[in-house]
Amino acid sequence: MSDQQPLDAVLPGRIGMLVRIPTLPGMRAAALDALNRYVDDLDEEPGTEAFLVCVDPADADVVWLYEWFRDEQALELHRSAPLFHRLMTELPGLVGENPGIMRIDPLRLRMSPAVSTHSFGDHA
Repeated sequence: MSDQQPLDAVLPGRIGMLVRIPTLPGMRAAALDALNRYVDDLDEEPGTEAFLVCVDPADADVVWLYEWFRDEQALELHRSAPLFHRLMTELPGLVGENPGIMRIDPLRLRMSPAVSTHSFGDHA
């Protein structure tokens, strides 16, 4: 039995975005490289509290992102941050038609203690 407790938090006022990025054929790996460089530097955006990069198992040319921000001000700071602008200069030549953004605000998070650097090691 583990002494670790799950992370369980209520998230009032958080702003969430689900982003669908259709890449040009065969360009998903390059888009993931750009997104991973972005994630590596996210400490530059302290109001960006979570950023999840996902691949679509049914479409080899689609990346999904889920991100949440502390509040509306943090979202606006994200959109004007140099780090975000860097990403926006790297992605356009990789993205296909009809990307999408859907706002879905998180209310509660429960994360197993198994989901940690300690459990999985640093595989980023």
